[in-house]
Order: sequence, then structure tokens, then C-alpha cells
Amino acid sequence: MATCPECDAEIEVDEFDVDKGDLISCPDCGSNLEVTSIAPVELESVEDDEDEEDDEDEDAEGEEDFEDDADDDADDVDDTAGEDLD
Repeated sequence: MATCPECDAEIEVDEFDVDKGDLISCPDCGSNLEVTSIAPVELESVEDDEDEEDDEDEDAEGEEDFEDDADDDADDVDDTAGEDLD
């Protein structure tokens, strides 16, 4: 037996059926949990960590896109500089 760190529900987990690092779901609240110990079985919530990593990845991608757009705009300016607008 293990306890969900989110809702304190008792979760039936056999230490012989899981390995350290395995991911399981709480049947009561649906939280994603990682097995952090197998003797005794202990669980830790992983949902918040994944959300923060996803946010950081999106921020980094957004910054790269902005830099690429700035380079594209600079190229556009160079292309039109030699044209007559008459």
C-alpha cells in the first residue's frame, strides 16, 4: 500500500510489480505519480514538474521564433533598399 501525496488516498501497489521511477495514476484523484521508493512503496507527484518544464520549453521556442523573425525582417529591408519605388 502507498499513499497518494495529492489526496491521501490509499493506493494498492505491489512492490514487486513496480520499479523506482515508474509512473502511475491515482485512481481517486487522477494525479500522475512517480514511484520514488519500492521498499516501502512511496509516491511523489510529478504533474507540477512536467508543467513547469513545458512552460520553459515554450518560452525558449518563442524567443527563438522572435529572433528568426527579426533576421527575416532585416533581410527584407536589404532586398527593398535597391528598388525604385517610382
